[in-house]
Amino acid sequence: MTLDLLLARADDYQPLLPQGLSLDSLRTLPLPSPRAPSERLWDPSGDPESLSTQRWGVVTPEGPEGDRLLERMAPLIRWREEIQGAPVIPYRTRTSMDEATAARWKRREFRNESVAESERPRYLLLLGDMDTLSLELQQVLATDAYVGRLAFPKEEDYEAYAHKVLRWEKVAPQSHARRRVLFYTVRDRTRATDIAREVLVEPCLESLGAKRRKGLPDMELHDFVDEGGAATEQWMRCVAQPEPSVLFTLSHGLGAAWECPEQRRQFQGALVLPGRCLTGKDLASGSFLPGGAWFCLACHGAGTPEKSSYEPWLQQLRHVDPDAARALEKGMPPEGNPPFTSALPQAALANPDGPLAFIGHVDLAWTSTLSDEGNLAHSRFLGVLQALAAGRRAGNALHTLLRFFGEALNELTLFYKQEELALAAGRKPSADPARAAQWMLCQDLANYVLLGDPAVRLPGFAAQK
Repeated sequence: MTLDLLLARADDYQPLLPQGLSLDSLRTLPLPSPRAPSERLWDPSGDPESLSTQRWGVVTPEGPEGDRLLERMAPLIRWREEIQGAPVIPYRTRTSMDEATAARWKRREFRNESVAESERPRYLLLLGDMDTLSLELQQVLATDAYVGRLAFPKEEDYEAYAHKVLRWEKVAPQSHARRRVLFYTVRDRTRATDIAREVLVEPCLESLGAKRRKGLPDMELHDFVDEGGAATEQWMRCVAQPEPSVLFTLSHGLGAAWECPEQRRQFQGALVLPGRCLTGKDLASGSFLPGGAWFCLACHGAGTPEKSSYEPWLQQLRHVDPDAARALEKGMPPEGNPPFTSALPQAALANPDGPLAFIGHVDLAWTSTLSDEGNLAHSRFLGVLQALAAGRRAGNALHTLLRFFGEALNELTLFYKQEELALAAGRKPSADPARAAQWMLCQDLANYVLLGDPAVRLPGFAAQK
């Protein structure tokens, strides 16, 4: 199996690894952290869409910054209290949590028994970027909660987002009879986009088309394949229309060894279109997916971590394939740089005429995780799109994808146990490509995150509580 990467260079927009890498380059890698789901799941027998049952809360940094963000979000907080019929619980945390610290905070503070289980929020909105509320905290909470994040460079953008949600959620359900699912693929004649189009986008289109013919006449499907010319503008005109829409985009994300942190924050994760890039500046104003939900498949589409989860592999790759390792290093976070949310979704979410939710990747995105030896791996992504189009809340929709992480981790753990047993019996473990593929899948699934309030959904369903 060949590993193909959805990351392009900033100087010429060409793929960082045009020939891909062999799966054989993964030999002995550490087992990922379990992030096992908690045994206590609020009200697992209750409706996961009901805020009055599952509750909604916010997590902010300690100190003045958290106070200001809560003040900015006060209109949305009051609205959520009205919907759930109970006060919103604000949680305050210190910054710079690693995974172990985040797990302890979840166990000791979030799970504090002074709050009844029935009142503990399952929908959690983190306020602040990853350098204040860490990515590890978001990932640890997302094992069993429905978690989203808002991170903006300007504090007034939090307030703008809150008012946008209120405007859309007070729209009468009957005012939107149709819902649309839009697919946009950049066909740049690279292995990565060709493979992803074949094993992910086309099967999703086929499945949704079949469902539409069987009883979803109010769902429209639109498929855009952009090879240059007028295709980009046609897609932009379609995505600007006011009908409730779910958008799936497939492209390379922009990445490079930027000369300064400001450039990195401004351009990392921008979408590489034919002959140009779609950046945050392009989406800061104007109509783009108004009131909709966006699933973006591209490297660093949602953000860049402090340290890539593929770092252990890169260290090994330096000995196996030094040239590939040097190329891949250009797409890795530089030492000492703080993590950050990509400017593209920040601008789209702050835009009053932009989407309500954005799902994307916070690390390198590889096409190898889109196929499981011929099985229906696309169904993981299809489940998210179907849930969003059916009016499910964004946090619940993303959970249909994240739950596969636990399954992948369990299978990977079995590979490691088999190796341990072989070593204990004096045998040399055989190199199993399936283990390497499972390791890649675990890393990939863990790095999908939701930006935006996890309780939002397409307009027309918002009146339901």
